[in-house]
Amino acid sequence: MAANTSLASRVGSIGRGFAVTAAAGAVAGAAATGYGLWEKNQFVLREETLPILPPGFGPIRVLHLSDIHFVPGQDRKAAWLSSLAELEPDLVVNTGDNLSHVKAVDPVLESLRPLMKFPGVFVPGSNDYFAPRLKNPASYFLGPSSRPKDPAKLDWPRLRAGFGMGGWVDLTNRCQSLVIRGLRFDFSGVDDPHLGLEQYAGWPRGTRGQDARPHLRVAVIHAPYQRVLDHFTEDGADLLLAGHTHGGQICVPGFGALVANCDLPTWRARGLHDWESKGRTTPVNVSGGIGTSRFAPVRIACKPEAVLLTLTPRS
Repeated sequence: MAANTSLASRVGSIGRGFAVTAAAGAVAGAAATGYGLWEKNQFVLREETLPILPPGFGPIRVLHLSDIHFVPGQDRKAAWLSSLAELEPDLVVNTGDNLSHVKAVDPVLESLRPLMKFPGVFVPGSNDYFAPRLKNPASYFLGPSSRPKDPAKLDWPRLRAGFGMGGWVDLTNRCQSLVIRGLRFDFSGVDDPHLGLEQYAGWPRGTRGQDARPHLRVAVIHAPYQRVLDHFTEDGADLLLAGHTHGGQICVPGFGALVANCDLPTWRARGLHDWESKGRTTPVNVSGGIGTSRFAPVRIACKPEAVLLTLTPRS
């Protein structure tokens, strides 16, 4: 009888231990979720200086926006986006994924309207074409996300038209030149590599020796897949701008991103780095992004960001 009582006591202790552990895990999970919900609205401006301009030009300030993932009712995000016009950038570059809801086109255009008084260029991301779907976040550890079956279509044509009427240049599988503060910027952009839609348009005419005037070649990409970074680096780009990764979105302090949602190494999921391919090196800025999918509205150790790049002359 005493043996049975002792066994029951031990089983009860183990059960209470499991219960305490489960409760502690639930509390920690709730705390992490609460923190992540708070951090997703702690918008920051990351500032970088990059000496890549021809002698005698600059400084030129480029505001890089990406992955806004707008949902109606995000008033704090809208106000912050509009306030970025106070920076008075010389150029705005939008690398896609502006939407996260079928009714987001009008509010995101309204939020960005103050920035449209400045020259700008843009390319789309997958979430400008299709609304996100509810999915298990753990699936990102298995590799890049795939296009869902029968996705809900978003009104990308109207968003693109709104950007165009605001004066921004569509670089979807296109190239075009703009003169910014006396320097010709030669842009080449692609449709979203995450959907396999990229087609290379090359560079505008007059950039391969026919025209000796100074110019700067800038490639604009949504998803920074290595094949695309390799192509533009080998093709003579002076700067690569991309988004898509959300900087990992949920990061480990002191370690960084766990996933990049593409084949980019996770340590490159956010920030300014050099990309090397076949003997050429080109700086690439990967934005950590401004928003999240509306089905995973948290950020941990990865505050939402816009990036202000100050381009200065080469030494």
